[in-house]
Amino acid sequence: MPTIDITSDPEALTMTVVAEFDAPVERLWAIYTDPRQLERFWGPPGWPATFSEYDLSVGGHAHYAMNGPRGELSRGTWEFLAIEEPHRLEVLDAFADESGAPIEGMPAMRMVFTFEESGTGTQMRTVSHFTSVEALEQVIEMGVVEGTRLAMGQIERVLHDLREYAQGRGTQTEVLTDQHVRITRLVDGPRDLVWRAHTEPKLMKQWLLGPDGWVMTECEMPASAPGPYRYAWAPVDGGEGEPFGFDGEVTLMQAPHRMVSTEHMSGTEYPPTLNDLQLYEEDGATLITFLIEYPDAATRDMVLATGMADGMETSYARLERELLAV
Repeated sequence: MPTIDITSDPEALTMTVVAEFDAPVERLWAIYTDPRQLERFWGPPGWPATFSEYDLSVGGHAHYAMNGPRGELSRGTWEFLAIEEPHRLEVLDAFADESGAPIEGMPAMRMVFTFEESGTGTQMRTVSHFTSVEALEQVIEMGVVEGTRLAMGQIERVLHDLREYAQGRGTQTEVLTDQHVRITRLVDGPRDLVWRAHTEPKLMKQWLLGPDGWVMTECEMPASAPGPYRYAWAPVDGGEGEPFGFDGEVTLMQAPHRMVSTEHMSGTEYPPTLNDLQLYEEDGATLITFLIEYPDAATRDMVLATGMADGMETSYARLERELLAV
């Protein structure tokens, strides 16, 4: 993850973001001016962005929406004020309504993106200019600082070829906040099949088993959201370990790229987590991303200490071997 420095200056009415990336200036410029690449990181984890319009011309507009895991929707709009390829981009960023018009009373900011060569690649600097101290304080209170840091932490995977970035690394676990953990795994197979492997019980029973020696005894999935689900596992032929399972509700299903669900360990008083599965395909490989929201840091650490990531890696390796390699 790049080093990201974010500072605010109430006297100058600015917030400044500085980050270094191991990529040429032209590559950084490309991901900020191609909406399909931009939407892969513009929203923070759990709030992926979709750009419905992107007119890269002075006076042109871009419209986007960020979709939260609980059905939340935050819309925004840009007006392009200056374009100096590949070093400088200036936009007026504002919260927007359904028509794309700025929402009166919500803070707007003039954002200036600059990309300059550095010793290791490119230094990116973003300076956001506000009209008042109140507007600056309002966006800070809304969590923009942490959201920006998390969003920019996703840029590295966009800058590089997906196989180059993730192949061979296995299951990766990143602690993002006290409540959020991101788990990623690149699998060698098309997204449509990976989606089916996560949503069709017949396929799930072939790979979603965790360590060897276990079998999935129950697998109930809804055909659409919202709808309940249940999984259960048991050791084979009386092997070591106690049967267990999870239940919850699939709250969002957007085939073949996103599914959000609650997850609760059956028969316990443990609080549920919120699991956000997202799939991205490039050149025949699919990046699986799980964003897990825990109720608190203690629960997060307790779950991670169980070796959950190791069990997921065993399952993903089985997915490649049993389904994707056929």
